[in-house]
Amino acid sequence: MSMTPEQASAFQETFGRLVANVEQVLLGKTFVVRLGFVALFSEGHLLLEDFPGTGKTSMARAISQSVSGTSNRIQFTPDLLPGDITGVSVYDQRTGEFDFHSGPVFANIVLADEINRASPKTQAALLEVMEEGQVTVDGETHPVDAPFMVIATQNPIEQAGTYRLPEAQLDRFLLKASIGYPDHASTLRILEGAGTKAHDTTVPPIVTADAVLEMAQQVRTVHVDPSINDYVSRLVESTRGATEVRLGVSVRGALALVRASKTLAAASGRHYVVPDDVKSLAEPVLSHRLVLDPEAEFDGVTPSSVIAQLLLETAPPSDRQAV
Repeated sequence: MSMTPEQASAFQETFGRLVANVEQVLLGKTFVVRLGFVALFSEGHLLLEDFPGTGKTSMARAISQSVSGTSNRIQFTPDLLPGDITGVSVYDQRTGEFDFHSGPVFANIVLADEINRASPKTQAALLEVMEEGQVTVDGETHPVDAPFMVIATQNPIEQAGTYRLPEAQLDRFLLKASIGYPDHASTLRILEGAGTKAHDTTVPPIVTADAVLEMAQQVRTVHVDPSINDYVSRLVESTRGATEVRLGVSVRGALALVRASKTLAAASGRHYVVPDDVKSLAEPVLSHRLVLDPEAEFDGVTPSSVIAQLLLETAPPSDRQAV
């Protein structure tokens, strides 16, 4: 059963309240905040990559506070071990059995702060839970609560003591976004509240965890015309043939773009996807999945510029296809 116009309107209203709630903390960054909630309701994960002091952690914390579920923050460091994230099995002398002690990943929203500071082995501890919603320790599988979302942050300019996320890890993130510096008016408003520390600022919960699950279920029923699927397919295939690209977008990336577009359509009060939804999300969904040719990188080519060019070259659908 497809989403109804009434359901789309109700979704848009709740989505708008959530965005306005986070904007109390992150001023003047409506599009980035919307991307955060697109990832949440698409049942995906969000990677925030930007310079220090732009509000990455504040945004992630505000998103988790907007949902009245459980949330944990993990500060990634070089000495962090996989068991520090997933949990460990501890021998109980009284019972003679091993008891599983769950780690901080067992929460509805997990903030992985400065994820690229941990070793590749520790980063890999998130691969299973981000894809399958479960953790396997000592041969036993432990499911995490639903909804489940990882919001990771990383600094793109400081490379000392960091480990670049491998392509398999990046592919687990539905969206990658950059907040950027605020404009002049927003900066003035921020400075007016200079007497309040960032971690002292909290926002009230807007929805429950169960409501998030229900809204995510509604998103799945948003209508996607075959012409939209064809457009996404052509766009993804064009990344594999681009001369500047060594490794293009996988099928997982195409599925991610369709899922995110359905959420954006519902957030806009529509029960169907239009080409502009795909265009708006192509860069944050696809750019981090590209591996550029080294020579192209040396010449200053970026994944974002490649996606922008491919959007110009790939014609969007103008008519619906007969089903």
